[in-house]
Amino acid sequence: MAELMPDTDVREAVRERYAAAATQASEGCCGGASGCGPADATAVFGGSLYDEEHRGEVPDAALELSLGCGNPTAVAELHDGETVLDLGSGGGADVLLSARRVGPTGKVYGLDMTDEMLARARQNAEQAGVANVEWLRGYIEDVPLPDASVDVIISNCVINLSADKPKVIEESYRVLRSGGRFAVSDVIADPEMDDQTRRDMAQWTSCIAGALTRQEFESALQAAGFADIEIQETHRVHEHAGSAIIRARKPW
Repeated sequence: MAELMPDTDVREAVRERYAAAATQASEGCCGGASGCGPADATAVFGGSLYDEEHRGEVPDAALELSLGCGNPTAVAELHDGETVLDLGSGGGADVLLSARRVGPTGKVYGLDMTDEMLARARQNAEQAGVANVEWLRGYIEDVPLPDASVDVIISNCVINLSADKPKVIEESYRVLRSGGRFAVSDVIADPEMDDQTRRDMAQWTSCIAGALTRQEFESALQAAGFADIEIQETHRVHEHAGSAIIRARKPW
């Protein structure tokens, strides 16, 4: 598995970068410039990855703060009445999309460690008129929910930012109910990613340097107990990495 930087250094660097993104957005600047990747014509990160239907369902402010590498709600196959957890919910775009799909009998939790993002997410939920959501402050390595309490876990380009990704996956397994689904978008590193990139904190907070390889992600999911594992690359985000849809299931 890729060499990891000290947990505290990574966590604080990530927190600072995404707090800055939320602050810039609140001041009318482009949040994407401080997120996973540059808000440029390549469009490999950010709100442009959502289709017209999805963009019409949430406030523009939420999509402007979508710094992810995909659209996990498009692949999670959500149903009425389900309970969903979004790891690293940011400005709340995926939480709001999920809340509409699970309906008033369902519920969606948005978990984020960044106060500035949580404040923006609450504003976006109020603007959207969505009530079946709850925002949690905490860490994806230590989810503040009880065992077997959610049906689906989603995440959009956040797991790669953790300095302890196996722990994130173990926590995901813990909070899922039997038969629960893991459906995330994340960055998958090529095996030949060089050490210089791996040691670059700017590349880490840009969702590149901390990414697991396909084999590492599969192994971590298997070690946690997941079954029916699928990893499908969707598009390239770096010369040594691509965005992927990752699905798995907690056995019954």
